[in-house]
Amino acid sequence: MLETMLNLPVEKQIFYAVLGFSWTVYLWEAYLSYRQRRTYRSTTHVPQELGKIMDSDTFEKSRLYQLDKSNFSFWSGLYSETEGTLILLLGGIPFLWDIAGSLTARFGFTPEHEITQSLVFLTLATLFSALTGLPWSLYNTFVIEEKHGFNQQTLGFFLKDAVKKFVVTQCILLPVTSLLLYIIKIGGDYFFIYAWLFTLAVSLVLVTIYADYIAPLFDKFTPLPEGELKTAIEDMAKSISFPLTKIYVVEGSKRSSHSNAYFYGFFKNKRIVLFDTLLEDYSPLNKAGEPQPEETESDETMSESKAKPKNKKQGCNNQEILAVLGHELGHWKLGHTVKNIVISQMNSFLCFSLFAALIGRKELFVAFGFTNTQPTLIGLMIIFQFIFSPYNELLSFCLTVLSRRFEFQADAFARGMGKASQLYSALIKLNKDNLGFPVADWLFSMWHYSHPPLLERLRALGNVKQD
Repeated sequence: MLETMLNLPVEKQIFYAVLGFSWTVYLWEAYLSYRQRRTYRSTTHVPQELGKIMDSDTFEKSRLYQLDKSNFSFWSGLYSETEGTLILLLGGIPFLWDIAGSLTARFGFTPEHEITQSLVFLTLATLFSALTGLPWSLYNTFVIEEKHGFNQQTLGFFLKDAVKKFVVTQCILLPVTSLLLYIIKIGGDYFFIYAWLFTLAVSLVLVTIYADYIAPLFDKFTPLPEGELKTAIEDMAKSISFPLTKIYVVEGSKRSSHSNAYFYGFFKNKRIVLFDTLLEDYSPLNKAGEPQPEETESDETMSESKAKPKNKKQGCNNQEILAVLGHELGHWKLGHTVKNIVISQMNSFLCFSLFAALIGRKELFVAFGFTNTQPTLIGLMIIFQFIFSPYNELLSFCLTVLSRRFEFQADAFARGMGKASQLYSALIKLNKDNLGFPVADWLFSMWHYSHPPLLERLRALGNVKQD
Protein backbone atom coordinates (compact mmCIF):
# COMPACT_ATOMS: atom_id res chain seq x y z
CA MET A 1 0.00 0.00 0.00
CA LEU A 2 2.86 2.36 0.83
CA GLU A 3 4.50 1.57 -2.53
CA THR A 4 1.21 2.35 -4.29
CA MET A 5 0.98 5.66 -2.47
CA LEU A 6 4.53 6.59 -3.48
CA ASN A 7 3.71 5.93 -7.12
CA LEU A 8 0.82 8.39 -7.06
CA PRO A 9 1.26 12.02 -8.19
CA VAL A 10 2.50 14.24 -5.36
CA GLU A 11 -0.83 16.09 -5.10
CA LYS A 12 -2.65 12.77 -4.58
CA GLN A 13 -0.10 11.78 -1.95
CA ILE A 14 -0.78 15.05 -0.11
CA PHE A 15 -4.56 14.58 -0.33
CA TYR A 16 -4.60 11.00 0.94
CA ALA A 17 -2.03 11.78 3.64
CA VAL A 18 -4.26 14.57 4.97
CA LEU A 19 -7.34 12.34 4.82
CA GLY A 20 -5.51 9.43 6.44
CA PHE A 21 -4.13 11.53 9.27
CA SER A 22 -7.55 13.04 9.93
CA TRP A 23 -9.09 9.59 10.36
CA THR A 24 -6.13 8.42 12.43
CA VAL A 25 -6.73 11.28 14.87
CA TYR A 26 -10.47 10.55 14.90
CA LEU A 27 -9.93 6.84 15.63
CA TRP A 28 -7.43 7.70 18.38
CA GLU A 29 -9.94 10.09 19.95
CA ALA A 30 -12.71 7.50 19.58
CA TYR A 31 -10.54 4.89 21.32
CA LEU A 32 -9.81 7.25 24.21
CA SER A 33 -13.51 8.07 24.55
CA TYR A 34 -14.33 4.35 24.52
CA ARG A 35 -11.93 3.83 27.41
CA GLN A 36 -13.57 6.64 29.36
CA ARG A 37 -17.10 5.38 28.63
CA ARG A 38 -15.99 1.99 29.91
CA THR A 39 -14.95 3.75 33.14
CA TYR A 40 -18.35 5.46 33.37
CA ARG A 41 -20.18 2.17 32.89
CA SER A 42 -18.06 0.07 35.26
CA THR A 43 -17.65 2.55 38.14
CA THR A 44 -21.18 2.40 39.55
CA HIS A 45 -20.33 2.84 43.25
CA VAL A 46 -18.49 5.62 45.03
CA PRO A 47 -14.85 4.52 45.49
CA GLN A 48 -13.77 4.27 49.12
CA GLU A 49 -11.41 7.25 48.94
CA LEU A 50 -14.28 9.41 47.66
CA GLY A 51 -16.70 8.39 50.42
CA LYS A 52 -16.31 11.62 52.40
CA ILE A 53 -16.29 13.84 49.32
CA MET A 54 -19.27 12.74 47.22
CA ASP A 55 -22.56 11.10 48.17
CA SER A 56 -23.85 8.17 46.11
CA ASP A 57 -26.77 10.16 44.63
CA THR A 58 -24.52 12.92 43.23
CA PHE A 59 -22.01 10.30 42.07
CA GLU A 60 -24.69 8.47 40.07
CA LYS A 61 -26.03 11.71 38.58
CA SER A 62 -22.55 12.76 37.45
CA ARG A 63 -21.86 9.29 36.05
CA LEU A 64 -25.03 9.31 33.92
CA TYR A 65 -24.47 12.92 32.81
CA GLN A 66 -20.92 12.28 31.66
CA LEU A 67 -21.97 9.01 29.98
CA ASP A 68 -24.67 10.84 28.01
CA LYS A 69 -22.18 13.54 27.02
CA SER A 70 -19.65 10.95 25.90
CA ASN A 71 -22.20 9.06 23.79
CA PHE A 72 -23.30 12.34 22.21
CA SER A 73 -19.69 13.27 21.53
CA PHE A 74 -19.13 9.94 19.76
CA TRP A 75 -22.00 10.44 17.31
CA SER A 76 -21.38 14.14 16.71
CA GLY A 77 -17.67 13.40 16.18
CA LEU A 78 -18.46 10.63 13.70
CA TYR A 79 -20.80 12.94 11.80
CA SER A 80 -18.22 15.74 11.75
CA GLU A 81 -15.46 13.46 10.47
CA THR A 82 -17.74 11.93 7.82
CA GLU A 83 -18.92 15.36 6.69
CA GLY A 84 -15.35 16.62 6.42
CA THR A 85 -14.30 13.56 4.43
CA LEU A 86 -17.20 13.90 2.00
CA ILE A 87 -16.46 17.59 1.50
CA LEU A 88 -12.87 16.73 0.54
CA LEU A 89 -13.72 13.71 -1.63
CA LEU A 90 -16.55 15.46 -3.49
CA GLY A 91 -14.64 18.69 -4.03
CA GLY A 92 -16.79 20.76 -1.69
CA ILE A 93 -14.17 23.48 -1.16
CA PRO A 94 -13.58 24.36 -4.85
CA PHE A 95 -17.35 24.02 -5.45
CA LEU A 96 -18.11 26.62 -2.76
CA TRP A 97 -15.32 28.84 -4.13
CA ASP A 98 -16.93 28.73 -7.56
CA ILE A 99 -20.34 29.61 -6.07
CA ALA A 100 -18.74 32.58 -4.32
CA GLY A 101 -17.22 33.62 -7.66
CA SER A 102 -20.60 33.38 -9.40
CA LEU A 103 -22.25 35.52 -6.73
CA THR A 104 -19.60 38.22 -6.90
CA ALA A 105 -19.71 38.18 -10.72
CA ARG A 106 -23.42 39.07 -10.59
CA PHE A 107 -22.43 42.32 -8.89
CA GLY A 108 -19.79 43.13 -11.47
CA PHE A 109 -16.73 41.80 -9.66
CA THR A 110 -14.14 39.98 -11.77
CA PRO A 111 -11.87 37.09 -10.65
CA GLU A 112 -9.19 39.73 -9.96
CA HIS A 113 -11.29 40.85 -6.98
CA GLU A 114 -10.03 37.89 -4.98
CA ILE A 115 -10.56 39.43 -1.54
CA THR A 116 -14.25 40.08 -2.28
CA GLN A 117 -14.72 36.50 -3.47
CA SER A 118 -12.85 35.28 -0.38
CA LEU A 119 -15.24 37.13 1.94
CA VAL A 120 -18.29 35.67 0.19
CA PHE A 121 -16.70 32.20 0.39
CA LEU A 122 -16.01 32.69 4.10
CA THR A 123 -19.58 33.82 4.76
CA LEU A 124 -21.02 30.80 2.91
CA ALA A 125 -18.64 28.40 4.69
CA THR A 126 -19.48 29.74 8.17
CA LEU A 127 -23.21 29.71 7.32
CA PHE A 128 -22.95 26.08 6.19
CA SER A 129 -21.08 25.19 9.38
CA ALA A 130 -23.67 26.97 11.54
CA LEU A 131 -26.61 25.24 9.84
CA THR A 132 -25.13 21.73 9.92
CA GLY A 133 -24.07 22.19 13.54
CA LEU A 134 -27.44 23.58 14.67
CA PRO A 135 -29.26 20.21 15.14
CA TRP A 136 -26.39 18.91 17.25
CA SER A 137 -26.34 22.06 19.35
CA LEU A 138 -30.13 21.87 19.83
CA TYR A 139 -29.92 18.24 20.93
CA ASN A 140 -27.06 18.95 23.32
CA THR A 141 -28.88 21.91 24.91
CA PHE A 142 -32.50 20.76 24.96
CA VAL A 143 -32.02 17.03 25.45
CA ILE A 144 -28.78 16.35 27.32
CA GLU A 145 -28.36 19.58 29.31
CA GLU A 146 -32.13 19.76 29.89
CA LYS A 147 -32.31 16.15 31.07
CA HIS A 148 -29.60 16.74 33.67
CA GLY A 149 -30.94 20.07 34.91
CA PHE A 150 -28.40 22.50 33.45
CA ASN A 151 -30.26 24.17 30.58
CA GLN A 152 -32.01 27.43 31.48
CA GLN A 153 -32.80 28.62 27.94
CA THR A 154 -36.02 28.65 25.99
CA LEU A 155 -35.97 27.74 22.31
CA GLY A 156 -36.60 31.38 21.38
CA PHE A 157 -33.68 32.59 23.46
CA PHE A 158 -31.41 29.89 21.99
CA LEU A 159 -32.26 30.75 18.37
CA LYS A 160 -31.98 34.50 18.95
CA ASP A 161 -28.61 33.91 20.62
CA ALA A 162 -27.42 31.76 17.69
CA VAL A 163 -28.37 34.42 15.13
CA LYS A 164 -26.71 37.12 17.22
CA LYS A 165 -23.51 35.07 17.52
CA PHE A 166 -23.41 34.51 13.77
CA VAL A 167 -23.87 38.21 13.00
CA VAL A 168 -21.30 39.37 15.55
CA THR A 169 -18.82 36.76 14.30
CA GLN A 170 -19.22 37.98 10.72
CA CYS A 171 -18.82 41.62 11.81
CA ILE A 172 -15.42 40.72 13.29
CA LEU A 173 -14.28 37.96 10.96
CA LEU A 174 -14.87 39.61 7.59
CA PRO A 175 -13.00 42.92 8.17
CA VAL A 176 -10.11 41.13 9.90
CA THR A 177 -9.85 38.56 7.10
CA SER A 178 -9.97 41.20 4.36
CA LEU A 179 -7.18 43.19 6.01
CA LEU A 180 -5.08 40.05 6.56
CA LEU A 181 -5.45 39.02 2.90
CA TYR A 182 -4.56 42.56 1.79
CA ILE A 183 -1.43 42.56 3.97
CA ILE A 184 -0.36 39.20 2.54
CA LYS A 185 -0.94 40.50 -1.01
CA ILE A 186 1.09 43.70 -0.64
CA GLY A 187 3.61 42.61 2.00
CA GLY A 188 6.34 41.44 -0.35
CA ASP A 189 8.98 38.97 0.81
CA TYR A 190 8.39 39.77 4.48
CA PHE A 191 4.59 39.61 4.43
CA PHE A 192 4.61 36.88 7.07
CA ILE A 193 6.08 39.31 9.64
CA TYR A 194 3.44 41.93 8.89
CA ALA A 195 0.67 39.30 8.94
CA TRP A 196 1.88 38.02 12.30
CA LEU A 197 2.05 41.54 13.76
CA PHE A 198 -1.46 42.23 12.48
CA THR A 199 -2.93 39.08 14.07
CA LEU A 200 -1.09 39.90 17.30
CA ALA A 201 -2.64 43.38 17.34
CA VAL A 202 -6.11 41.97 16.58
CA SER A 203 -5.88 39.38 19.36
CA LEU A 204 -4.79 42.00 21.91
CA VAL A 205 -7.60 44.34 20.89
CA LEU A 206 -10.20 41.56 21.07
CA VAL A 207 -9.02 40.45 24.51
CA THR A 208 -9.21 44.08 25.68
CA ILE A 209 -12.69 44.86 24.34
CA TYR A 210 -14.36 41.44 24.65
CA ALA A 211 -15.81 41.72 28.14
CA ASP A 212 -16.68 45.42 27.81
CA TYR A 213 -18.25 45.50 24.34
CA ILE A 214 -18.80 41.99 22.95
CA ALA A 215 -19.82 39.79 25.89
CA PRO A 216 -22.52 42.28 27.07
CA LEU A 217 -24.27 41.74 23.73
CA PHE A 218 -25.10 38.23 24.97
CA ASP A 219 -25.18 38.44 28.78
CA LYS A 220 -25.98 41.08 31.36
CA PHE A 221 -22.96 42.34 33.35
CA THR A 222 -23.55 44.24 36.60
CA PRO A 223 -21.02 45.55 39.14
CA LEU A 224 -20.70 43.41 42.25
CA PRO A 225 -22.67 45.24 44.98
CA GLU A 226 -20.84 46.87 47.85
CA GLY A 227 -20.45 44.53 50.77
CA GLU A 228 -18.28 42.02 52.54
CA LEU A 229 -17.40 39.98 49.43
CA LYS A 230 -16.40 42.97 47.31
CA THR A 231 -14.26 44.43 50.11
CA ALA A 232 -12.55 41.07 50.70
CA ILE A 233 -11.80 40.64 46.98
CA GLU A 234 -10.32 44.14 46.76
CA ASP A 235 -8.20 43.53 49.86
CA MET A 236 -6.90 40.23 48.48
CA ALA A 237 -6.05 41.89 45.13
CA LYS A 238 -4.12 44.65 46.95
CA SER A 239 -2.20 42.09 48.99
CA ILE A 240 -0.55 40.72 45.83
CA SER A 241 -0.48 44.05 43.91
CA PHE A 242 -3.10 42.92 41.40
CA PRO A 243 -4.30 46.13 39.64
CA LEU A 244 -8.03 45.45 40.04
CA THR A 245 -10.35 48.18 38.72
CA LYS A 246 -13.79 46.54 38.52
CA ILE A 247 -15.64 43.42 39.64
CA TYR A 248 -18.61 42.23 37.58
CA VAL A 249 -21.29 39.59 38.04
CA VAL A 250 -22.49 38.06 34.76
CA GLU A 251 -25.99 36.67 34.45
CA GLY A 252 -24.90 33.22 33.31
CA SER A 253 -27.98 31.62 34.89
CA LYS A 254 -30.08 32.75 31.89
CA ARG A 255 -28.51 30.07 29.71
CA SER A 256 -27.00 27.42 32.03
CA SER A 257 -26.48 26.52 35.67
CA HIS A 258 -22.78 25.79 35.05
CA SER A 259 -20.49 28.20 36.91
CA ASN A 260 -17.25 30.01 36.13
CA ALA A 261 -14.99 32.96 37.00
CA TYR A 262 -12.22 34.76 35.11
CA PHE A 263 -10.20 37.97 34.92
CA TYR A 264 -9.17 40.01 31.90
CA GLY A 265 -7.45 43.23 30.90
CA PHE A 266 -3.91 44.45 30.33
CA PHE A 267 -1.43 46.40 32.42
CA LYS A 268 -3.09 48.47 35.18
CA ASN A 269 -6.67 47.81 34.10
CA LYS A 270 -7.71 44.37 35.36
CA ARG A 271 -11.30 43.27 35.87
CA ILE A 272 -12.75 40.19 37.56
CA VAL A 273 -15.92 38.52 36.27
CA LEU A 274 -17.95 36.14 38.46
CA PHE A 275 -20.85 34.06 37.14
CA ASP A 276 -23.95 34.51 39.28
CA THR A 277 -24.19 30.70 39.44
CA LEU A 278 -20.86 30.68 41.30
CA LEU A 279 -22.16 32.93 44.09
CA GLU A 280 -24.24 31.12 46.67
CA ASP A 281 -25.83 34.36 47.90
CA TYR A 282 -26.55 35.78 44.41
CA SER A 283 -27.53 32.81 42.24
CA PRO A 284 -31.14 33.15 41.02
CA LEU A 285 -31.23 29.35 40.86
CA ASN A 286 -31.12 29.24 44.65
CA LYS A 287 -34.09 31.63 44.78
CA ALA A 288 -36.12 30.18 41.94
CA GLY A 289 -38.55 28.57 44.33
CA GLU A 290 -38.92 31.68 46.46
CA PRO A 291 -41.42 34.53 45.80
CA GLN A 292 -39.68 37.34 43.90
CA PRO A 293 -40.26 41.08 44.10
CA GLU A 294 -42.46 42.31 41.24
CA GLU A 295 -39.75 44.35 39.53
CA THR A 296 -36.68 42.17 39.93
CA GLU A 297 -36.78 40.95 36.32
CA SER A 298 -38.25 42.29 33.11
CA ASP A 299 -40.91 40.31 31.26
CA GLU A 300 -38.39 39.67 28.48
CA THR A 301 -35.86 38.16 30.87
CA MET A 302 -38.50 35.97 32.49
CA SER A 303 -39.64 34.66 29.11
CA GLU A 304 -36.08 33.86 28.00
CA SER A 305 -35.02 32.14 31.19
CA LYS A 306 -36.70 29.29 33.02
CA ALA A 307 -34.86 29.02 36.33
CA LYS A 308 -35.77 25.85 38.16
CA PRO A 309 -35.77 25.50 41.94
CA LYS A 310 -32.96 23.39 43.33
CA ASN A 311 -33.14 21.14 46.35
CA LYS A 312 -29.64 22.10 47.41
CA LYS A 313 -27.96 25.46 47.30
CA GLN A 314 -25.72 26.02 44.32
CA GLY A 315 -22.45 27.92 44.36
CA CYS A 316 -19.83 28.80 46.95
CA ASN A 317 -19.85 30.91 50.09
CA ASN A 318 -17.75 34.06 50.31
CA GLN A 319 -14.66 32.40 51.74
CA GLU A 320 -14.72 29.70 49.06
CA ILE A 321 -15.13 32.34 46.34
CA LEU A 322 -12.05 34.10 47.69
CA ALA A 323 -10.17 30.81 47.51
CA VAL A 324 -11.25 30.28 43.89
CA LEU A 325 -10.12 33.83 43.05
CA GLY A 326 -6.88 33.18 44.92
CA HIS A 327 -6.31 30.35 42.46
CA GLU A 328 -7.16 32.59 39.47
CA LEU A 329 -4.94 35.41 40.74
CA GLY A 330 -2.20 32.84 41.18
CA HIS A 331 -2.21 32.37 37.40
CA TRP A 332 -1.54 36.11 37.06
CA LYS A 333 1.07 36.35 39.82
CA LEU A 334 2.98 33.34 38.53
CA GLY A 335 3.01 34.72 34.98
CA HIS A 336 0.92 31.93 33.46
CA THR A 337 -1.16 34.34 31.38
CA VAL A 338 1.92 36.04 29.92
CA LYS A 339 3.59 32.68 29.26
CA ASN A 340 0.53 31.44 27.37
CA ILE A 341 0.45 34.61 25.27
CA VAL A 342 4.17 34.26 24.47
CA ILE A 343 3.76 30.59 23.49
CA SER A 344 0.73 31.44 21.36
CA GLN A 345 2.53 34.22 19.51
CA MET A 346 5.71 32.19 18.99
CA ASN A 347 3.54 29.47 17.47
CA SER A 348 1.71 32.04 15.32
CA PHE A 349 4.98 33.46 14.01
CA LEU A 350 6.32 29.98 13.23
CA CYS A 351 3.13 29.07 11.36
CA PHE A 352 3.16 32.26 9.29
CA SER A 353 6.84 31.68 8.47
CA LEU A 354 6.12 28.16 7.25
CA PHE A 355 3.07 29.43 5.39
CA ALA A 356 5.33 31.87 3.52
CA ALA A 357 7.56 28.96 2.49
CA LEU A 358 4.65 26.78 1.32
CA ILE A 359 2.15 29.20 -0.24
CA GLY A 360 3.89 29.07 -3.63
CA ARG A 361 3.64 25.27 -3.93
CA LYS A 362 1.02 24.69 -6.63
CA GLU A 363 0.67 20.99 -5.78
CA LEU A 364 -0.93 21.93 -2.44
CA PHE A 365 -3.76 23.70 -4.26
CA VAL A 366 -4.10 21.00 -6.94
CA ALA A 367 -4.42 18.38 -4.18
CA PHE A 368 -7.65 20.02 -3.03
CA GLY A 369 -9.15 20.72 -6.43
CA PHE A 370 -7.71 24.15 -7.31
CA THR A 371 -5.98 23.45 -10.61
CA ASN A 372 -6.16 26.91 -12.18
CA THR A 373 -6.14 29.32 -9.24
CA GLN A 374 -4.25 29.71 -5.97
CA PRO A 375 -6.43 31.93 -3.73
CA THR A 376 -4.65 33.18 -0.63
CA LEU A 377 -7.59 32.35 1.68
CA ILE A 378 -7.67 28.78 0.37
CA GLY A 379 -3.91 28.58 0.92
CA LEU A 380 -4.37 29.68 4.52
CA MET A 381 -7.06 27.04 5.00
CA ILE A 382 -5.06 24.22 3.38
CA ILE A 383 -1.80 24.95 5.16
CA PHE A 384 -3.06 25.94 8.62
CA GLN A 385 -5.90 23.41 8.85
CA PHE A 386 -4.64 20.41 6.87
CA ILE A 387 -0.87 20.51 6.38
CA PHE A 388 -0.15 21.65 9.93
CA SER A 389 -2.57 19.15 11.51
CA PRO A 390 0.12 16.74 12.87
CA TYR A 391 2.00 19.68 14.40
CA ASN A 392 -1.25 21.09 15.81
CA GLU A 393 -2.09 17.79 17.52
CA LEU A 394 1.36 17.59 19.12
CA LEU A 395 1.22 21.22 20.23
CA SER A 396 -2.27 20.73 21.69
CA PHE A 397 -1.07 17.80 23.81
CA CYS A 398 1.96 19.75 25.05
CA LEU A 399 -0.24 22.71 26.00
CA THR A 400 -2.60 20.36 27.86
CA VAL A 401 0.32 19.03 29.90
CA LEU A 402 1.53 22.58 30.58
CA SER A 403 -1.97 23.68 31.58
CA ARG A 404 -2.20 20.93 34.21
CA ARG A 405 1.14 22.03 35.61
CA PHE A 406 -0.10 25.63 35.80
CA GLU A 407 -3.28 24.50 37.59
CA PHE A 408 -1.28 22.72 40.28
CA GLN A 409 0.90 25.82 40.70
CA ALA A 410 -2.15 28.10 41.00
CA ASP A 411 -3.65 25.76 43.62
CA ALA A 412 -0.37 25.90 45.53
CA PHE A 413 -0.44 29.71 45.33
CA ALA A 414 -3.93 29.78 46.88
CA ARG A 415 -2.72 27.38 49.56
CA GLY A 416 0.20 29.74 50.25
CA MET A 417 -2.36 32.51 50.84
CA GLY A 418 -3.85 30.40 53.63
CA LYS A 419 -6.90 29.30 51.63
CA ALA A 420 -6.25 25.58 51.28
CA SER A 421 -9.29 24.37 53.24
CA GLN A 422 -11.61 26.84 51.50
CA LEU A 423 -10.29 25.86 48.04
CA TYR A 424 -10.62 22.21 49.01
CA SER A 425 -14.32 22.61 49.81
CA ALA A 426 -14.89 24.93 46.81
CA LEU A 427 -13.48 22.35 44.39
CA ILE A 428 -15.79 19.70 45.84
CA LYS A 429 -18.82 22.01 45.59
CA LEU A 430 -18.02 23.06 42.02
CA ASN A 431 -17.51 19.44 41.02
CA LYS A 432 -20.94 18.59 42.47
CA ASP A 433 -22.67 21.63 40.93
CA ASN A 434 -21.26 20.83 37.49
CA LEU A 435 -21.69 17.04 37.87
CA GLY A 436 -18.04 16.36 37.23
CA PHE A 437 -17.20 12.66 37.41
CA PRO A 438 -14.19 12.22 39.71
CA VAL A 439 -12.91 8.94 38.21
CA ALA A 440 -11.03 9.07 34.90
CA ASP A 441 -9.22 6.62 32.66
CA TRP A 442 -5.52 7.51 32.92
CA LEU A 443 -4.93 7.70 29.15
CA PHE A 444 -8.06 9.76 28.46
CA SER A 445 -7.16 12.08 31.32
CA MET A 446 -3.57 12.49 30.17
CA TRP A 447 -4.59 13.39 26.61
CA HIS A 448 -7.65 15.56 27.27
CA TYR A 449 -7.71 17.08 30.77
CA SER A 450 -6.34 20.62 30.83
CA HIS A 451 -7.22 20.62 34.55
CA PRO A 452 -6.05 17.81 36.84
CA PRO A 453 -8.76 15.39 38.03
CA LEU A 454 -10.46 16.38 41.29
CA LEU A 455 -8.74 13.77 43.48
CA GLU A 456 -5.27 14.77 42.28
CA ARG A 457 -5.96 18.43 43.10
CA LEU A 458 -7.32 17.58 46.54
CA ARG A 459 -4.31 15.38 47.32
CA ALA A 460 -1.97 18.18 46.22
CA LEU A 461 -3.72 20.62 48.55
CA GLY A 462 -2.79 18.34 51.45
CA ASN A 463 -4.76 16.57 54.12
CA VAL A 464 -7.16 19.39 54.90
CA LYS A 465 -9.96 18.50 57.25
CA GLN A 466 -13.36 19.91 56.41
CA ASP A 467 -15.74 21.29 59.01
